[in-house]
Amino acid sequence: MTSGSCIGISTMKPCCRILTKTPIISGFSPIKITDSSIMRILSRSRSSHRYYRCNKIVGCIHVTNLNRRDFSITDSNWGQSRNFSTGFCVKIGRIRPRVVSLIPNVASNFRNESTSVDSNNVNDKSFENIFIQTSLNGKPLECEEIETDDRRKLEEEDGLNVNLDNNLNDLSEVKVGRELSEIEKEAWELLRSSVVTYCGNPVGTVAANDAADNQPLNYDQVFIRDFVPSALAFLLNGEGEIVKNFLLHTLQLQSWEKTVDCYSPGQGLMPASFKVRTVALDGSNEAFEEVSDPDFGESAIGRVAPVDSGLWWIVLLRAYGKLTGDYSLQERVDVQTGIRLILKLCLTDGFDMFPTLLVTDGSCMIDRRMGIHGHPLEIQALFYSALRCSREMLIVNDTTSNLVSAVSNRLSALMFHMREYYWVNMKKINEIYRYKTEEYSTDAVNKFNIYPEQIPSWLVDWISEEGGYFIGNLQPAHMDFRFFTLGNLWAIVSSLGTTRQNEGILNLIDAKWDDIIGQMPLKICYPALEGEEWRIITGCDPKNTPWSYHNGGSWPTLLWQFTLACIKMGRSELAQKAVDLAEKRLSADQWPEYYDTRNGKFIGKQSRLMQTWTIAGFLTSKMLLKNPEKASLLFWEEDFEILQNCVCMLNKTGKTKCSRFAARSKTLV
Repeated sequence: MTSGSCIGISTMKPCCRILTKTPIISGFSPIKITDSSIMRILSRSRSSHRYYRCNKIVGCIHVTNLNRRDFSITDSNWGQSRNFSTGFCVKIGRIRPRVVSLIPNVASNFRNESTSVDSNNVNDKSFENIFIQTSLNGKPLECEEIETDDRRKLEEEDGLNVNLDNNLNDLSEVKVGRELSEIEKEAWELLRSSVVTYCGNPVGTVAANDAADNQPLNYDQVFIRDFVPSALAFLLNGEGEIVKNFLLHTLQLQSWEKTVDCYSPGQGLMPASFKVRTVALDGSNEAFEEVSDPDFGESAIGRVAPVDSGLWWIVLLRAYGKLTGDYSLQERVDVQTGIRLILKLCLTDGFDMFPTLLVTDGSCMIDRRMGIHGHPLEIQALFYSALRCSREMLIVNDTTSNLVSAVSNRLSALMFHMREYYWVNMKKINEIYRYKTEEYSTDAVNKFNIYPEQIPSWLVDWISEEGGYFIGNLQPAHMDFRFFTLGNLWAIVSSLGTTRQNEGILNLIDAKWDDIIGQMPLKICYPALEGEEWRIITGCDPKNTPWSYHNGGSWPTLLWQFTLACIKMGRSELAQKAVDLAEKRLSADQWPEYYDTRNGKFIGKQSRLMQTWTIAGFLTSKMLLKNPEKASLLFWEEDFEILQNCVCMLNKTGKTKCSRFAARSKTLV
């Protein structure tokens, strides 16, 4: 087929494309690829074009020449440009699109670190084979529609056995063989109704799905962060395809070049969210296309790029493999490249002297100004989790060996830093109370020049004797003593803390149940900023007023992470108590986003109803409690290899002893 040929476009079903400001490379990175054998295999796939043509022409558009080379990657070591082809998506009657131009999957044998090609997927109908046609002009993915009779004939000719609407049927019924309560049935119905499709395939869930909401703002988008509990609910229910589609689709959206105004936030950045919209094709009123429009922060309040999206993506990728047993997704070339790009973005050397990630305010779940700029606990705990995931999933070869080494070194340094400097209990607070200041030497005890006057008056009476927690932030002359729930829970889940520290966090939550749990689990942080402190730190934010939203509000979505942490530490009764408490109100209150007041008594003043991650968090918690063996696949135990590899460059200069022994003393408890 040459340029100018006519293809039938359905007036009911849209074709698909992704909106970007730069070309999207499906499965390959713009960085140097050194495995020549893989490149030779891929280059041979350029001629594997197959397509179907419909008999009924509904509308005519021009199609790019199939023989055109859509993009090329030039490397001086290759001696020439390597060019790869992309494919077409076909609409068959009323079922989801199929791929008609395939690039073979390139997977790696993890055991012997070699590469292999799976050539048996020519008729694979899954979302992973929908490759987006790309060019500098952002041409849309073209779709053909085939009449039902013709489709049957083609299936018989090709030996295909297509299961109609298979994707959507997978999401139509609960697969877990157990009795469901009425509230669980309602939750599943609401979760399934929030599913977003792209090219006929489920690719995520909207943030909120309240039909009565006339101003959805960005709650009608699919957020990477928000989808995680939905993904886990589907995975625990034996429905992995939507999660696989989501991982591959968001990988397509990963930032390659400039995306925000005239400045690049960094190659490898994952978007905060994306929205699938249906628009008229080339101004036509009869033909339509689907566009997937990502948001990297250019539309966000405060215009802040999401630091946590890529970290959540890596964590979810590991969870998919653990819960489905399908590790082939992790081994794909494009997925491995996506992991590497995220890691390189996070591990880039800069001016910072600490192993923690330096980020701005509003770059995570707390996406408004709340005084968390610097090295917030939430990001560090997720960073540590993502590093551990990456170390499991990265294929070690000549290309990745240095990156794997950097990951291991960073894990050790980050673990020691967090356990040593972020942890506080009654004993540690008493040490800070007696700190000397203005110490200048490598042997200084008060390394960050913390002034004892920073210890807030509420803390001395609030912290329990048996418990402790990781503080919210640490910078020179600044310790944020607020209790941030998400970061502390992920410190437990990822074993960022020692066994004793992890137990101390749950002991503190148990002792301060009324403050952190109250009438609705769980406080996002404690205590709230009030008075002049609120005005200065939040900028008088009317949404983050004291004990509301991010400023001390209660978020039911944190329930699943609390449940996972409790199961890991053998405290399932705490999680069950919190789940029972939430179950009494969530359905009656129409599944709010958050709750207000000191004890979580009122529905949030600006809280969205039918909030998807509230629904999914509840379902995931219920399933984890009923299937604790599945929970064990989602958390990490202590890794003594990380401990033994604790890196301290000062040891090489002879200035001081390595922190390895100090770290070990804090781990073997």
